[in-house]
Amino acid sequence: MAKVTIDGRSIEVPDGTTILQAARMIGPEVAPPTMCFYSKLKTSGGYCRTCLVEVTKGSEKDPRPMPKLVASCRTTVMDGMEVGNNSSPKVKEARKGVVEFLLLNHPLDCPICDQAGECHLQDLSYEHGSSKTRTDFERRTYNKINIGEKIQLHMTRCILCYRCVKVANQITDGRVHGVMNRGDHSEISTYVEQAIDNDFSGNVIDVCPVGALTDKTFRFKSRVWFTKPMLANRACDKCCGKVNLWYKGEEVLRVTGRKDQWGEVEEFICNTCRFDKKNTSDWTIEGPTPVDRHSVISANHYEVLTKPSVIHLNDIKPLPLKEGDKI
Repeated sequence: MAKVTIDGRSIEVPDGTTILQAARMIGPEVAPPTMCFYSKLKTSGGYCRTCLVEVTKGSEKDPRPMPKLVASCRTTVMDGMEVGNNSSPKVKEARKGVVEFLLLNHPLDCPICDQAGECHLQDLSYEHGSSKTRTDFERRTYNKINIGEKIQLHMTRCILCYRCVKVANQITDGRVHGVMNRGDHSEISTYVEQAIDNDFSGNVIDVCPVGALTDKTFRFKSRVWFTKPMLANRACDKCCGKVNLWYKGEEVLRVTGRKDQWGEVEEFICNTCRFDKKNTSDWTIEGPTPVDRHSVISANHYEVLTKPSVIHLNDIKPLPLKEGDKI
C-alpha cells in the first residue's frame, strides 16, 4: 500500500495505482478532468494531457518534486507522494493551455451539435478555458466520408482521443477504422471507406467525448436537456441489456449505455439494443436515471431539490452608520 496526498487529502491505495485512480477514489472534487482516458479500455490515456498534475513531493524516500507536470493517468503513486491538482497554479495555467490547443481547430458549432449538453470538451472549456482566442486563421477541415448507416462522423470536431479506435479494437470483430496520416494531417477514417458495421460498433458513439461520432437516428430530433433519461433493461443474448432510454413525451428518441459519474459506460451494449429496440414495450423500466446536478441534462428533473431558506425582513438588521456616511 502507498499513501498519497492530493490537494491536501490523503488516501492509502494499492501499489501500481495511478494518481488519477487515487484522485477518483477520494472524490470528484480532487479528480483531474480526462478526455482520452477510459477505465474500461486497455492502454487508454496519455494523449490529451488534460489530466496534468504537479507532484510537489516524489515520495517519502525521495521527497524531491518532479521537475515537470505529469499525466496523472499514466503516473503511478509512490508512498508519501504529494500532488497538486486544483490547488496548483501551474496546473491551472497548463490546463488552460491544453484547452486552448484542443479548441484551436474545433468548429464553433455547439448550437447545432447533437453532443451539446453532454460534451466533455464543452464542460472543460467552461471550467478551464479562456474567454477569448489568441488565434485568427482558418480552422482545419476534412472531407466528409460515409462510415455507416447508423453513425455520423464529423472529423472537424475530433480531438484524436483514440477512444473509438480502442473500443473497436477491443470489443468488436474486425476493426475497420483507425487513425490515418500523421501530425497535423491525422484523422479518424475507415480503411478504403469501409462501413463500420458490427454488433458493437455503436459503442464508439458512447465513448466519444465530443460530437465527432454521433447517432444518425437521433440527429437533430431534440436537445438532450429536453429529453428524460430512464433506466431500463431487457433479456439480450448479446450484451447485458442494461441501458438508458431517452424519452421525449412517450417516444424513445435514442438508447445509450449507462454511464458512471466519470462519464464512462458501465457496460457496453449491442447494436440491437441501441438501434432496433425503441419501443417502451421492448423494455422493463426501472425508473428515472440519476443525473448529476452539474449536468445541463438535469434541468427540470433534479434528483433532490433543496428548498431555499426564507429570510424575513424583520430579521435583517441595518448596519450602524458612521459619521460622514451617505444615505
